[in-house]
Amino acid sequence: MGALEPIDPELWTDEESPRLVAGKLPSGKVVFPMPTGDAATGVERHPLPRRGRLWSWTSQDFRPKSPYEGPGEGPQDFEPYLLGYVEIPGEVIVETRIVGATLDQLNLGMPMEFCIVPFNDRHSTFAFRPEISS
Repeated sequence: MGALEPIDPELWTDEESPRLVAGKLPSGKVVFPMPTGDAATGVERHPLPRRGRLWSWTSQDFRPKSPYEGPGEGPQDFEPYLLGYVEIPGEVIVETRIVGATLDQLNLGMPMEFCIVPFNDRHSTFAFRPEISS
């Protein structure tokens, strides 16, 4: 299997250490995802820091409504996954998948880092995982 294509090539930068791309409004407020179309007028691309803190989380224990696409697309193949909000200090709070942890390992305020993960057989997406200590 070759390299996976990004689910949306505008969601993160294409560099060795990719970063999510938010939008900076003319007012200075940072929003994620980057607005598109007419809503993007005057909005600057704003790469976010790769680290943040866990703000809230839950487990997606049932298959989302159609048109769900992703791992376990068939009703019998669905596997629960973790969802959360990660606060990028001084910037924005990002809704994201959480990988590399179980529900009972998560703690309010724990350090999280950005990563790219497989979404399905053809695409990659972004997620956050507990920060690995250096």
